Amino acid sequence: MDTPPAHQTVLDQVGPRLRRLRDGRGLTLAALAEATGISKSTLSRLESGQRRPGLELLLPLAAAYGVPLDELVGAPAVGDPRVRLTTRTLPSGGTSVALTRTPGPLQAFKLVIPDRGSEPNLRTHEGYEWLYVLEGRLRLVLAEHDLILGPGEAAEWDTRLPHWFGSADGRPVEVLSLFGRQGERMHVRAKPHA
Repeated sequence: MDTPPAHQTVLDQVGPRLRRLRDGRGLTLAALAEATGISKSTLSRLESGQRRPGLELLLPLAAAYGVPLDELVGAPAVGDPRVRLTTRTLPSGGTSVALTRTPGPLQAFKLVIPDRGSEPNLRTHEGYEWLYVLEGRLRLVLAEHDLILGPGEAAEWDTRLPHWFGSADGRPVEVLSLFGRQGERMHVRAKPHA
């Protein structure tokens, strides 16, 4: 019996690797199809090995999972272990760094919020948000509440409530944000001893 070429063995392992990656992230084929633009049937055939993986399919999958293409095909690890995060400038002038590199129900961000002025412009939208102040002072207007949060303080709310947040003292404020677009909440598994 002939041994398959090395590249064929690597390609044969891509489907099961894709399935493990999707299962490990808790994603459905429908959610992955929405994130990548690849049909559910094509994704299913890729995972079962009935469809040969090509760059036109692997590149959007690597982007959706936030992993290097090498990881999808099982290439040996080399060199640089650093994670390179992408910074995005927000319409408000602030900065957002996505800390979650995969599609899923909860997304994590580090935000640097500049002074937006003292007059809050409340808004509503679908979702659920949790904020933790890293540095600076954050003003949070949430429905009838007007709060000031300092480093180490957190707040959470249903984003269908009118809300606004910004700098409390004219200086930038840094926060961690967990946001669930469909109202997903962060789950705390353990509580500290009293």
